[in-house]
Amino acid sequence: MIDFLGLVLEAKQPALSRGVLDSFTWEWLAEGVLSLTPKQAYEKVVVLSAGVHGNETAPIELLAQLSQDIFTGQLELKVRLLLILGNPEAIRSGQRYIENDMNRMFCGVQQQFVATTEAQRVVELEQIVTDFFTNSHAQAQLYHYDLHTAIRPSLLPTFALFPYQTHAYDAALLASLNAAELDAVVYHNAVGKTFTHFTSSKFQAASATLELGHAKPFGQNDLSAFSAIDQVLRTVLSAQDLPMRKKKAMQTFQVADSIIKTEDDFQLNVTDSAPNFSVFQSGAVIATQQGKPYVVAQQQIWILFPNPQVKKGLRAGLILTEVN
Repeated sequence: MIDFLGLVLEAKQPALSRGVLDSFTWEWLAEGVLSLTPKQAYEKVVVLSAGVHGNETAPIELLAQLSQDIFTGQLELKVRLLLILGNPEAIRSGQRYIENDMNRMFCGVQQQFVATTEAQRVVELEQIVTDFFTNSHAQAQLYHYDLHTAIRPSLLPTFALFPYQTHAYDAALLASLNAAELDAVVYHNAVGKTFTHFTSSKFQAASATLELGHAKPFGQNDLSAFSAIDQVLRTVLSAQDLPMRKKKAMQTFQVADSIIKTEDDFQLNVTDSAPNFSVFQSGAVIATQQGKPYVVAQQQIWILFPNPQVKKGLRAGLILTEVN
């Protein structure tokens, strides 16, 4: 039995780095990285990551519980699985990140921050995922679910972001998100630097970043609020049929633009308490910098991840339009 989260919180290594159980083998590949391979043939290879932002604790707890249930035999593993707790140092300190936002540092960006904690971890994770995918059997379908919770409340509380990709979006991934009762899906319009963009662009994996509610410290999460995604992940890992959706249909959005903070005088016309998916009508001024306004040209837009406090050069919000 491996205490996946406990080892990370205590900054310890397991006594053994690999083992064989009745139905699967496991290997501790690095701090907070555990691979599990069923002894029977598998059709899917799945990466489940959480804690890329260290203060987003509910998904971390979900992965810890999944790991425990696989080891105790309560959850039968029928896919090849890589579990990742992304930023161990930030997880231990309860911070979003230590020096730089790790989820903006994949796909080569880490080379700009070579000596930092997060950059070194990105290099490590990219290599581990590369080895994991390339050493899985060639016919298997590749999946990556990167689990997060949001800094601010959201009018659509749970949603997925698909990285921009030129290959087709995977129907089975979309079906799993639909079954998980997500409120919305958002399609990116440009190349990104996120963990899921790396797995999608490098390996054509079916990848999605999941925002599953509001970020809270350890011990303050009501995990029953995450039961829908938890159930779906368990059905994916055990190759069972997906549950039926009970909520109204997911809304679909496309990223129309990114607001980039380039100046010290940047102002975002969004209150600190404004939720994700706040709506702006045509003609509204969303932001200003150096006296230049960002004016809504479309009839109606939604704003996602508004954050005027980001460092210069980073995204201060995404502008969305709805896809019917």
